[in-house]
Amino acid sequence: MRRAAIIIGVLVLGLAIAGYVFFNGERKPPVRYRTVPVERGTIISLVTATGTINPITTVQVGSQVSGMIESLHADFNSKVRANQVVARIDPFPYQARRDQAIASLANAKAAFDKARIDLAQRRRELERAKSLIDQQFISQNEVDVALTASEGAVAQLKVTEAAVKQAEAMLQAAELDLKYTVIRSPVDGVVISRLVEVGQRIAASFAIPTLFLIAEDVMKMQVDTNVSEADIGGISEGKAASFTVDAYPGEPFHGRVRQVRNAPINIQNVVTYDVVVEFDNPEFRLKPGMTANVAIVVAKKENVLKVPNSALRFTPPRSVREEKAPVRSAKGESGSRVSGDGASTPALRQVTLWKQDGHDELEQIPVEMGISDGYYAEVRSASLSEGDQVIVGIESPRGDPKGGDLPPGFGSGQPRAPRRDRGL
Repeated sequence: MRRAAIIIGVLVLGLAIAGYVFFNGERKPPVRYRTVPVERGTIISLVTATGTINPITTVQVGSQVSGMIESLHADFNSKVRANQVVARIDPFPYQARRDQAIASLANAKAAFDKARIDLAQRRRELERAKSLIDQQFISQNEVDVALTASEGAVAQLKVTEAAVKQAEAMLQAAELDLKYTVIRSPVDGVVISRLVEVGQRIAASFAIPTLFLIAEDVMKMQVDTNVSEADIGGISEGKAASFTVDAYPGEPFHGRVRQVRNAPINIQNVVTYDVVVEFDNPEFRLKPGMTANVAIVVAKKENVLKVPNSALRFTPPRSVREEKAPVRSAKGESGSRVSGDGASTPALRQVTLWKQDGHDELEQIPVEMGISDGYYAEVRSASLSEGDQVIVGIESPRGDPKGGDLPPGFGSGQPRAPRRDRGL
């Protein structure tokens, strides 16, 4: 009897252990999700690029004649006016050429006067010969000789007249070369570069050498940026832009897109386009050549529903997805939208958000994704409202978040810190 009681007790204990293992030992801990509320606010979509600050108009001041720099009348950062003398080239060789051209012109004029006098003499001889032939005092051959001499004198007069014009042109060229020895500024502006020194010899035989670089107006400058082909579609003239420079960290400067150049720039199979951002520079704080980190406002929307981008990237574990989780589709969604003026616009990109209902069941909510600022994304759905908790990641058993990087201050009641790299 006692032996049977022991056997029964062992069996009961074994069944108890087996039941515990079956019902509790194999049970997995529940999955805990990290959620944030859907918020309403402003989203600004930006395109960022790097560019270089340049004057809007840079004039290269050069020399059309060769020679030695005799004197300089402008230096770096000098403010110059139009027609102001900025340099002089040794004029002595050109003065000598001018004097030689003057002497050549005088010689040509003297030859012209002699040819004109000779023509008058030949005409008189021809008239005398014609009167004598009528009286039969001379032969017809002598008349022909006088006629030929008169016509030759006319041709000689034309030759000397052309020589006078040639000498005058040579004198004008010599005087022009002498004038070019004085280098003048063609515009009002500031000298940003001086490329010569006193005593330096310059040669203008094949190309015009550059002596100065003058920025026409440093109060208005521009940033030349290279925007990738993937981002160029949203940029047009008149778009607002801001940028920062290393010289003034944290201080934004503002401008507008003045030009989107159509010429592609292909470097190592990377295609970019030059976008010109114009801005005011009243105190000349920004210098030519500075590197600017530019942010161009492509789109801005206010009072829209927004969620962190991590909520759009979240996907439940496979074991959860394999279960039959309820799915709710947003009402009123379609493939296109009609704007206020009746024009049809393409539909926004379809994405999926996940949230938990009151029974801790996952709900899959299709939404339309609008613009994004890199942290937040605009979402539209009839099944989503402000304050709804959407899933951004899974918490580990230790409570560490997984798979959900949130922007600073999101869902914590604290304002999000401004992004300095955006320039806004």
